[in-house]
Amino acid sequence: MGDTGSLGLGGMLGVVAVAAKHEFALVIIGGLFVLEAVSVMMQVGWFKITRKLTGEGKRIFLMAPLHHHFQKKNWPETRVVARFWILSVLFALAGLATLKLR
Repeated sequence: MGDTGSLGLGGMLGVVAVAAKHEFALVIIGGLFVLEAVSVMMQVGWFKITRKLTGEGKRIFLMAPLHHHFQKKNWPETRVVARFWILSVLFALAGLATLKLR
C-alpha cells in the first residue's frame, strides 16, 4: 500500500473517530500501532537518559520498533507476524467492547 495509502486510511479513521466521539476506542483498536510507537519513544528516551547519567547509552530493546526486537531474538518473521495478528484481533475486540450501542 505504501505511505500514501496508509497515511490516508489512518487520517480517515482518525476523522471518523473524532466525528463519532470515540477517540479512545481508536487508540485501543490501534493498540498495536500505539505499542510500536511507544517502544520507539521508550528506547530513544532511555538511551538519552542513560547517556546523560553514565556517559554511555543503554537500550531497553535490542532494536526498536518492537517487531525488530523479536527479529533480533531470532524469531522467524512468520512467528512475529502471527503474534502481531493475534494482538491486533485482541485490541480490536477490546476496542469494540468499549463502544456504546445506542
